[in-house]
Amino acid sequence: MAGSEKRETSSNVPGVDLQQRLSATVPHNMPLYLAAVWQCDSPEQADQLLAGKLDGYVYQRDRHPNADLFAEACCQLHEAERASITSSGMAAISLAVLSQLQSGDHVLVSNQLYGRTTLLLTSELQRLGITHALIDPYDLESVRAAVTPQTKMVIAETIANPLLRIVDIRGLSEITHNAGAVLLIDNTFATPAICKPLTLGADLVMESVSKFMNGHGDVMLGMLAGTEKHWERVELVNAAWGFASSPLECWLACRGVSTLTLRMRQASATAQAAAELLAVHEEVESVEYPGLNSHVDHELASTQFLNGFGHMVTFRLSGGRQAADRLIASGSIPFCPSLGDVSTTLSHPTSTSHRGLSDAERAALGITDGTIRLSVGVDQASDVLNSLEDALSSVS
Repeated sequence: MAGSEKRETSSNVPGVDLQQRLSATVPHNMPLYLAAVWQCDSPEQADQLLAGKLDGYVYQRDRHPNADLFAEACCQLHEAERASITSSGMAAISLAVLSQLQSGDHVLVSNQLYGRTTLLLTSELQRLGITHALIDPYDLESVRAAVTPQTKMVIAETIANPLLRIVDIRGLSEITHNAGAVLLIDNTFATPAICKPLTLGADLVMESVSKFMNGHGDVMLGMLAGTEKHWERVELVNAAWGFASSPLECWLACRGVSTLTLRMRQASATAQAAAELLAVHEEVESVEYPGLNSHVDHELASTQFLNGFGHMVTFRLSGGRQAADRLIASGSIPFCPSLGDVSTTLSHPTSTSHRGLSDAERAALGITDGTIRLSVGVDQASDVLNSLEDALSSVS
């Protein structure tokens, strides 16, 4: 009889409703919903779902559960009212400008943005009738002077790529809001573990989730977060322009952000030690790291940041391109033209992120052929420092 009872309650008993079984308990980890389309009960229900009058899912491009769950996590991390997930960081930037701007508008663009971002905000937006002016976001008076009656958005990075300048978000937001414009901050280098721009006055914040926010080098994803006030067109634009995210990527990103603060604390502590080592090394001409007292924005970073000064360190080799090539060829630290992985990597801005700029433009930003960008991971600090010493020994 006992065996019979066991068979009757078995999970594979014919006729047991799967949805009933699933609703009996809640999975501790987020399920992965690999569905491109959802079944509807009727044309009326489908119409209401697509019109936004009924909450639910129809088509992955418009909305899916894993994106919604990751968006909720992003809202909590950034203390945001709304968040939307996109297929990449560049898609997040595109979502921001396409949802907020129109032909005839004017944008103030930081002169120290990631190369592809600069290309989008200058050449590509110009094709749509949106004009721009490059600004020095660290000189607030010059930003104020650059504002025109047509200025509708100001765009800057929390920590600039690759020289790690820190923007005064509160000061920039005051100028932006006095002009009736929207302040968009790219927070990729900082992540919400280090800085929460919306709490400092920004209207919108974007992240290339592919970097340290996910932190495992296996996701291509972007995020835009902000206030309800600026969200009227965001979801429509996200779907209409096809910036849709993948359920698997969102699932992986939720896993990644669950350890974000722990990873950033470890990486920041190791980055501080690496910067101090580099600052006294004979082969190094200069070091840029906000945690160093010598950094021009150290005081601002100390008041604006949480959990350290970030995982990025940039240094310049006195031997120029030849020294950079030898250091990279040593293989002591992997050469990866990106950042934000669990392991420490390095990059060469002249040949990767800023290769599209002329020599004069790179020189104006302080980028030389000997500039190296170090992305510190969660490796043991002693391992990172030993690898850095080995790499530098190959230069001399």
